[in-house]
Amino acid sequence: MLKSSYFKFIVVSIIGLTALTGCTKKTPAEIARANEVVVYTYDSFISEWGPGPQIEELFEKETGLNLTFVDCGDGVQVLSRAVLEKKSVQADVILGLDNNISKKAIDAHILESYKPANSSVIPEDVRMQLGDGWYLTPFDYSHFAMIFDTRSKVPCPKSLEDLTDPVYAKKIILMDPRTSTPGLGFVAWTISIFGTGDELMNYWKALKPNILTMTPGWSAGYGLFKKGEAPLVISYTTSPASHVEYDNIDYFIAPVFEEGHSIQVEGAGILKGAPNKAGAEKFIDFLISDAAQSTLPLTQWMNPANKNVELPDSYKKAAPVPAKTLTADPDITDAAVVEIMKILEN
Repeated sequence: MLKSSYFKFIVVSIIGLTALTGCTKKTPAEIARANEVVVYTYDSFISEWGPGPQIEELFEKETGLNLTFVDCGDGVQVLSRAVLEKKSVQADVILGLDNNISKKAIDAHILESYKPANSSVIPEDVRMQLGDGWYLTPFDYSHFAMIFDTRSKVPCPKSLEDLTDPVYAKKIILMDPRTSTPGLGFVAWTISIFGTGDELMNYWKALKPNILTMTPGWSAGYGLFKKGEAPLVISYTTSPASHVEYDNIDYFIAPVFEEGHSIQVEGAGILKGAPNKAGAEKFIDFLISDAAQSTLPLTQWMNPANKNVELPDSYKKAAPVPAKTLTADPDITDAAVVEIMKILEN
C-alpha cells in the first residue's frame, strides 16, 4: 500500500508540474499572435505608393504568416515608441532606423542581435554604417541632397554655404530633426562641413531667414515642395528619379556639391522581447531577399542594400552618385540639435 500511494503521488506531481511549465493549450489570441509579425515603421514606407503593400503581399505569400505594419510617424518617432514600450514590447520588428539614430537604439538596449541567413548580399561598407553586432540590418541607402526646382527664378545652389544667401529667403523646406531622420540627416550634413563650434551655429543663424517651414516628417515637407511652395527641399539624390519614372518630368534635380554629401542607411531590427521572434527573423531574412529588395527602387526611391538588385534606367538618368560621402558622430549631432533648435525657435 505504501509503495502504491507513493507511486500515485509521483504521477500526480509530474502531471501538475507539466501543467505549470507550459504544456497547456494556447489561447486563440496566442495562436493568432504566433502567426503574425508586427512591424513598427514610418508613414511613407507603408503609404499606397510605398514598398509596404508589395512587401506585405510577398512576405505573406512566401511564409504563410500575417504581416502587420504600424505607422509611427517618421523615423525618430518610430524609435521613441519602441523605447517607451521597452518594458511591454508590442511589436516584433522596428524598421526605418538610420545611421544617425542607430547608436541611440543600440544604447537603449531595445534590439536583439540577429545576423540574416543571406547577409552576404549586403556590402560591408553599407552594413558598417549601422554599427557592428547585427543589431540592425540595412535594407536601403542614399545620400541626402537639396532637391531643386529648375523652373524657379533663383539660382541652383552649389554648396551648403550657398543656401544662406538672401536670394533664398523663405525658399527652403526642411524637416524637424527631433522627429524626422531626413531632418536629423541635414543637421549631420552641416556638422560634417562646418564642425561643431561657432561656425556651425553662425551657419544656422544665417540659414534661419531662408527656411520657409520645418515639417514633422519627410512626407509633409516633400509634399509642399511638389506643390510649388518652395524651390528647395531636403531629400535624397535618388528622389528626382521618381519624377522621371512616373511623372515624365526632369525639372526636379539633385545638384551634387563638391564638398560632399551625408549618407543615410536605413535598417530594420528585431525588438528585444518580441512576441514573435521566430517570425521576426523570417521577416529580416525576407527584407533583404532579391524579391523584397527589387520592390524598393520604384517605391522607396532609395538604393537597395542588396548588391544583386539592378537599378532602373530612371536612376541612371536622374540619381547622381556623389564622389564624396560625409558622416558625423551621432552623439555630436544630437547635442547640436538642441542648440540649433534654440536658434530656430527664438
